[in-house]
Amino acid sequence: MLVLVVGDRMIGEATMQALREATYVVDWVTDGQTAIEAARAKAYDLALLGLGLSAAKGTEVLREFRKLNAQLPVIVVTTRDGVDDRIHALDLGAADCLVMPFDIRELLARMRAILRHKGNGNPLILTNGLISLNPATHEVVHNGARVYLTARESALLQALMLRPGAILSRTDLERHIYGWNERIASNAVEFLIHAIRRKLGTSSIRNVRGLGWMVDGI
Repeated sequence: MLVLVVGDRMIGEATMQALREATYVVDWVTDGQTAIEAARAKAYDLALLGLGLSAAKGTEVLREFRKLNAQLPVIVVTTRDGVDDRIHALDLGAADCLVMPFDIRELLARMRAILRHKGNGNPLILTNGLISLNPATHEVVHNGARVYLTARESALLQALMLRPGAILSRTDLERHIYGWNERIASNAVEFLIHAIRRKLGTSSIRNVRGLGWMVDGI
């Protein structure tokens, strides 16, 4: 999961759309204080941080990100083309810097490179012995067949696969499939579980009446 911190609505909407089309699960926040609160509440895989935020300067947010999670890679996006600004961001701990305007394909390529480096080139595979999920590609191997999930289907299954044998409530799952301050549809969890079961079989996710859902442990 990524966090996008951009105050400009036009840039934010365009970047958000491109990231979702690339099947990333993204939280978009528009000010520094909300970004810090989001980083405290969730464990993100990568942050895209725009400098020049109004409520808290981008460099201050970068410092706070590093305090909260020193392993969180941060790509700084800036309209400032001065070398000193980019050097300052890198010295503060940014993993990379991009100057706007940029080609979204370059951003996605840099993100992939950073995430590969973060994982030492080895993708994280979640398995309970029956189902194997690659969260980075949303690919599932089940009964020898490869199936691809949508980003939200993958996020929901990932939440369950991280705790095989444990029951997760509706609220637990909603935290994984919805972005920060994003409106939650009333039947979203059931809809996604139904979609996953259609692809993987009805026994892939078990309903524990009155409590929630689970996948079997190893």
